[in-house]
Amino acid sequence: MSESLHIVCPHCDGINRVPAAKLHEHPACGKCKQALFDAHPVELGSGNFAQHISRNDIPVLVDFWAPWCGPCRAMAPAFARAAEKLEPGMRLAKLNTEEAQELAARYNIRSIPTLALFRGGREIARQAGAMDAGGIVQWARSKV
Repeated sequence: MSESLHIVCPHCDGINRVPAAKLHEHPACGKCKQALFDAHPVELGSGNFAQHISRNDIPVLVDFWAPWCGPCRAMAPAFARAAEKLEPGMRLAKLNTEEAQELAARYNIRSIPTLALFRGGREIARQAGAMDAGGIVQWARSKV
């Protein structure tokens, strides 16, 4: 019997149990029937941040950003390309610090963009500053 992983749906925030061996077989959400992985970062906010960070059994890489930040906007396409390479073994997500200021304060985000890697609800690594897609992938893989 293969190990099952809990995967939070990026569309409806439902929790799905997926056999680890089938993670690369394009699993769909049991609730909304949409793909659990679509090679795009998930938009997080105050309402769904905790669900994705604590209930996913795969690591979650969060880009803390703001719309007024030039380096954040410049890094956004690279972060999206990194999602193509890192999924389904890792979930990539973005958190707008202007819309979720309480979360930015809770996680002590002092400069943006900041990447924070979470596993099992706990932050395990952090990197401040813009990076290209290759740098994001290499950094994230070196931390899990």
